[in-house]
This record gives sequence, structure tokens and C-alpha cells, in this order.
Amino acid sequence: MLPRLGKKYEIQTEVISKPRAEFQTDEYFELDLPVAPAVMVDDEIVVEGSDVAEDKLENVIRAHLGLEPMEPEKKGLLGRLFGR
Repeated sequence: MLPRLGKKYEIQTEVISKPRAEFQTDEYFELDLPVAPAVMVDDEIVVEGSDVAEDKLENVIRAHLGLEPMEPEKKGLLGRLFGR
């Protein structure tokens, strides 16, 4: 999702993937970075320790670019019943 949003908004993205053990070292904690998995936009921590919904991430990107937030996606009957 991140590379696609980077292309859509013409922004630079970076994905850092390491084994979980490397995120639990003293050296990592000294960097004062969020607990993985995490998503940051500029200096803002969007989510820490869990995954993020694409629409939430896109709205944070839009806010940093000074754009209006997206309209909420209209859900059908099943989406309203099951929260999808």
C-alpha cells in the first residue's frame, strides 16, 4: 500500500523491514523510534505496534500535504453489518 500511496501523492516513502529481534535491542530503543510495526508520516507516528487502515494512512498523508481529507467510503449492507 505504501509504494502505491507514494506514487499517488508523489512523496518519498521508505520501508524498513528487519527481524523482530533487531527491533528489541537496546540500540534500537536508544533511537527513540516507535515500536514495530509502526507507520510514521514525517515526524508523526500514525500507528505503533499494529497495522494501519489504508484510508487512515491516506488521510494523514493528505493532511501533511495540506489537502482535504477523503470522503468516507460508502458501505453496503454487509459492510455496515460486519464493519468492513
